[in-house]
Amino acid sequence: MPAFPKAAREALSDTQLRRNLAHATGTIRAKRAAGVVEVGEWEELRLAGAAIKDNTLRHLDEHLLTLEKALTGRGATVHWARDAAEACEIVASIARQHAVDEVVKVKSMATQEIGLNEALAAQGITAWETDLAELIVQLGDDLPSHILVPAIHRNRAEIREIFRDKMAAAGRPAPDDLSDRPAELAGAARLHLREKFLRARMAVSGANFAVAETGTLVVVESEGNGRMCLTLPEVLVSVVGIEKIVPTWSDLDVFLQLLPRSSTGERMNPYTSTWSGATEGQEMHVVLLDNGRTRALADEVGRQALRCIRCSACLNVCPVYERTGGHAYGSVYPGPIGAILNPLLRGTGVDEQVDSLPYASSLCGACFEACPVRIDIPEVLVHLRSTVVDAHRSSPKAEAVAMKSASWVLADARRLGWAERGLGVAGRALNRLGRKVMPGGRRALGRLPWPGSLWSNARDVPAPPVESFRSWWRREGRR
Repeated sequence: MPAFPKAAREALSDTQLRRNLAHATGTIRAKRAAGVVEVGEWEELRLAGAAIKDNTLRHLDEHLLTLEKALTGRGATVHWARDAAEACEIVASIARQHAVDEVVKVKSMATQEIGLNEALAAQGITAWETDLAELIVQLGDDLPSHILVPAIHRNRAEIREIFRDKMAAAGRPAPDDLSDRPAELAGAARLHLREKFLRARMAVSGANFAVAETGTLVVVESEGNGRMCLTLPEVLVSVVGIEKIVPTWSDLDVFLQLLPRSSTGERMNPYTSTWSGATEGQEMHVVLLDNGRTRALADEVGRQALRCIRCSACLNVCPVYERTGGHAYGSVYPGPIGAILNPLLRGTGVDEQVDSLPYASSLCGACFEACPVRIDIPEVLVHLRSTVVDAHRSSPKAEAVAMKSASWVLADARRLGWAERGLGVAGRALNRLGRKVMPGGRRALGRLPWPGSLWSNARDVPAPPVESFRSWWRREGRR
């Protein structure tokens, strides 16, 4: 993926995408606002959610061991994965052990983060997405663009064409007379997926939460596909980020109040599935995933990003996301949370695209106000911008060189005097090239082909004065 500025410019030129995003995010914002206003103690819930997460992160090592002990005590097998490659290999090896060549999947950001579908496909194992929006993305050879609604960039007419063109190659075809009515589109997806649910011997899920004291994994969803995946197959593998832990059931209560209203504006999500260990006739595996999370935990300012419960509220209020969509962020985590989570997980100073993300924000603060666990995203963005700058100090950019040069000049009165005389010469030369009058009569350079041209393309750059104040004072001030 290109750096955010280039990807954003391309996205801004897609008028259909902007219409789709404006309609979808506006609808979700309105529903969320109506849901939140019903809760008189909403701010108290936000504070409680942030406090629970922070306390859990401070003792994460203890809670992880508690979770592992509870899971193994209930018949589950726990695997530890340091990175994406290890996690993918664990899942693939389980599939090979059971001679499985296809799996069904519950919607999971963690499995998208590690590229599980592609890793399984490389070993001849097909992974079928069962969430409706994820199915649309998969059939359309597309990429998710939203945490909650991965196909938010598609409208009904586009979805209908994807189903008609691509469903047959993946299984049961779409009806010939399929229209773009939502009920018909959902019905076609239901029939297409039902045969996969009944045939699959292995399923892969993530988890919204993991309760340490009982070894319980929790998945919240709106369609029921998750429950089909969790109960029907013989083998269930859950890939869970280590930050998803909550210590107790009473802690979980807070998040089950915050998450539905923040994500979909609902009082409750339609389906909440919980499972504690293996059930009779089913083999259960849990992959506890690091993949940069301990790196983020070590960052005293950035670790608050690990509070995230993946509600997507920050995306829906972000003016930048609403205009560019999720693909411009180049990650499964788009929007404001993606702009901080990706650099924290992957590190800064390594990849130009990742380094561009902390700048993909106006710092308006709407994301912090919407976040149900009070992640101060603007604070982390500013912090990460400083780490990006620090990472490139050994090979400074033109801006850094200019600032360092300015510091050297301004630190000495004699050097400043020389610079002023030089600017006077430059000002007289540039005046000959042409100037324009700004409001109030002030003179400024136009769009001239000089080093400041990128800046002056959008701004009026004052021309250097032909005489410095010091020079004028020496000549006139003592009279």
